[in-house]
Amino acid sequence: MRLAADQVEYTVDGRTLLDRVSLALAPGEVHAVLGRNGAGKSTLLRLLAGDLQPQNGSVTLNGRALMAWTPRARARMRAVLPQSESLRFGFTAAQVVALGRYACPQHRPETERRIVGEALQMAGVGELALRRYPSLSGGERARVQLARVMAQIWEPLGDADTVTDAGGGPRYLLLDEPTASLDLAHQHGCLLQARCFAASGVGVLAVLHDPNLALRYADRVTVLEQGRVIGQGATREVLTRELLERTYGIAIELVHTAGEALPVVVAHPPTSHLSS
Repeated sequence: MRLAADQVEYTVDGRTLLDRVSLALAPGEVHAVLGRNGAGKSTLLRLLAGDLQPQNGSVTLNGRALMAWTPRARARMRAVLPQSESLRFGFTAAQVVALGRYACPQHRPETERRIVGEALQMAGVGELALRRYPSLSGGERARVQLARVMAQIWEPLGDADTVTDAGGGPRYLLLDEPTASLDLAHQHGCLLQARCFAASGVGVLAVLHDPNLALRYADRVTVLEQGRVIGQGATREVLTRELLERTYGIAIELVHTAGEALPVVVAHPPTSHLSS
């Protein structure tokens, strides 16, 4: 069981955004997608989410064509955090998170409140439950939205071998640049919680810009360049200095420090681009 794109292609106005890209997201893992702006990262996520349909190739969810599932079943098995949100109603943070529960079988009110509260706590915003959403900072709203999509797929759906159209089998969380509006501490907090969520059996895919975050939190990585896969596999094996320099077009150094198992990716911009 997995969420998988197989040789997908997507073209807009004669420009190829994805060219024969394959990716398989397994339950229990964090899979990062890296690449320059315009490499096709968000397009790939939208295909996996079902927001777009490939012009060639296929996307399957737990062994079945993604679009063959009903919208309600898809919503119970995969949740999507987009790059931006436009919610401006005067809901509280807890009410926003509760929106993610609409596709789920409803429990007793006290159980639903517990799930919403636990999701807020996991996202690090439990203290904001009663705050009005529009009054929150951009980073606070981002973490509330993370809680909302986690609440959407909070509960295990039963035996993966007995998938039904009502929803069943493994769950998947798709995050499009989840750290973009977060400060340094909350970037790590967000991805640490994604890892914790993956540990419960959820497959997590995150579009990221920082290879350091991918190295620290992702089990696997896919690197895109102009819509094509140029690296895919175990994160520590794929993210070499040579591949990172090709990907970002800048000099890269992998710095190893005492007591740290992971290197730190240090970029060295051309000196001609630096102001005096």
